[in-house]
Amino acid sequence: MTVQCELCPKNCVIAPGQSGECRIRVNVDGQLLAVTCGYPCSVHVDPVEKKPLYHFLPGSSILSIATVGCNLHCKNCQNWEISQEDPENVRARELPPALLPELARQQDCESVAYTYTDPCAYYEYALDGSIAVRDAGLRNVLVTAAYCNQEPWKRLCAYTDGANIDIKSISDQFYRDICSGRLAPVLNACVAAKSMAVMVEITNLVIPTLNDSDDDLRELCRWIVENLGKDTPLHFSRFFPHYQMRNLPPTPPETLDRARAIALAEGLYYVYIGNLSRPEAEHTYCHSCKAVLVKRRGYRVLENTVRAGACPQCGTEVYGVWQ
Repeated sequence: MTVQCELCPKNCVIAPGQSGECRIRVNVDGQLLAVTCGYPCSVHVDPVEKKPLYHFLPGSSILSIATVGCNLHCKNCQNWEISQEDPENVRARELPPALLPELARQQDCESVAYTYTDPCAYYEYALDGSIAVRDAGLRNVLVTAAYCNQEPWKRLCAYTDGANIDIKSISDQFYRDICSGRLAPVLNACVAAKSMAVMVEITNLVIPTLNDSDDDLRELCRWIVENLGKDTPLHFSRFFPHYQMRNLPPTPPETLDRARAIALAEGLYYVYIGNLSRPEAEHTYCHSCKAVLVKRRGYRVLENTVRAGACPQCGTEVYGVWQ
């Protein structure tokens, strides 16, 4: 018999022997089985800044895992070789969720990131892993497009310490045309995560001609200020041609500078630029006295003066998870 998946807004109706759009959940004799659970195709140790997370244990290493599959189909995906592939076509290793804390400790990692493809797609693995990691006294991070229904999303957020959520555009039409999705579930997920005390940072990949107008950028920043707060870190990332979107050029550096200027003018405290060397846009500044709190070069932290979550100069609280 057919089965309906209720994990993400696509609510796929799956025939026997078939999978949903994520390629991960298969209808086996009327039951949905997540065939990649416990079988990651990517296991790496990264600097946490690479996620990117700039307000979550700066300078620390993070164990990063992913399985094949994704429930969005972004035409510009940079990990399309694994996100848009069938599980049987990609080599994976066995790594049960219960072993993630042990592996993280072996690699001197204080936290585990569910990343690269999307933990909302390999949900069962991310959830079981997050429970094991939390029980072991370590922290969990989601790097995600947050395309998930509210009930399972909140269940996962209950075990999540930090998240970088990708808001691809503030336009619903962009999501429909470029990602095969919708905007509203992503925005709802951002609000829910912040309300559950998850340390949230936002990434926006700025794509020439598609989401780089002043109006688009300003609307995105205003939504973040009004719904997530001025203290929510925002990363503008440079686009490079990938996958099915090789017809567009890389984002001009001046576009990213303009995006950052708009975000700061709209009141956001912490605005960064990624995939491009911009030293002034890599550091973390106190939004009150403007002191440099965290100096970075690329993914390396050169100096971190945050003490007990506050600026040492004026005592202003700095949003984040700090040592």
